[in-house]
Parts: sequence; C-alpha cells; structure tokens
Amino acid sequence: MTEPSSNLPYRPNIGIALFNTEGLVFAGRGRSAGPEIVEPGFDWQLPQGGIDPDEDIVAAAHRELAEETGATSVSLLSVTQDWWAYDFPPYAGPPHKLAAFRGQRQRWVAFRFEGSAAEFDISKPNGDEPAEFSEWAWLPLAGMPARVVSFKRETYRKVALAFSPFAVPTACPPTEPLA
Repeated sequence: MTEPSSNLPYRPNIGIALFNTEGLVFAGRGRSAGPEIVEPGFDWQLPQGGIDPDEDIVAAAHRELAEETGATSVSLLSVTQDWWAYDFPPYAGPPHKLAAFRGQRQRWVAFRFEGSAAEFDISKPNGDEPAEFSEWAWLPLAGMPARVVSFKRETYRKVALAFSPFAVPTACPPTEPLA
C-alpha cells in the first residue's frame, strides 16, 4: 500500500518568470511527467525545477532556466520570500521520481531577458527526461493562471500579483521630434 499523499513531503522547487522588454513572460507548452499531469487545454507553464540541497535560490533559478530554455543572458529583478505550495493530483501511473512527494513548494524568481532569441533552445533533453517544452511563446503574465493546470493555478495567481510590476514594457519607442 502506498503512503497517503498528505503524509508525503513537498519537493523544494524554483519557479522562474522571465520577462522580455515588452513585459511579457516566457511560457512553454509542457508535457505530463508523473503526477504533474497536463490537463488538455491547460498545457502552458513557466520554467520550474527542483532545488538541490543547500543550493542558493537564484543559482537554482539560473540553472533551471538554462537547462529548460537555453537562456543565460538575464538580470535579476526579484525573488519571493515566501514558499508557495501546491499538491499533485491523484496519481496511479508508472513509477516516477515525483511520486515520492505530496506536491511542490516553490520560491519564485523574476529575471529580465537581455539576450537574443537565438539563445533559446527548448529541444534539449532535460537530464534523463525528454525536453521540458514542445513550443514556447512570450505571453502576458496576467493570463498565465488561465493557461496552467488547475492544481498550479493558485500559485500562478500569486506569481502574477507579486511580479506584476515587471509585466510592463521597459523600453520606450522613439518619439517624433517636435516641429
């Protein structure tokens, strides 16, 4: 008999909101991985991944972002102080490393992307797992809670609220000279 999920620990995890200069965030179309079931029509998410023991939060965010997207030309905007947890939905699938956890507890990091689109490569396998994303796009942060699976939705609402100051354009278009 398996242990009830409420008795399992949460996996320490980092989430990343990567903003471009237009104030949009990098989002990827995800895949199911163990108990992180992707619900049809709600398959977009922000990069995220496990935190190694004693790993610095920002270092973990840099590592995960590079692993999942290829992006490294970023500057730090903000880090949440609180851990936000979500529970996995019931899972009875094949053995998976995440099945040992009730869900994930996350801290979130906001970065500003300062490179070119050529940096992005979502086709790389993620360790011994397939690539994290099948496609990606720059999307409005405020709309992400409606695009993500239901069990992550409340966390995404908190992320959208916490990082809303960065969801604005940072570069002004050139102005017309005064006549």
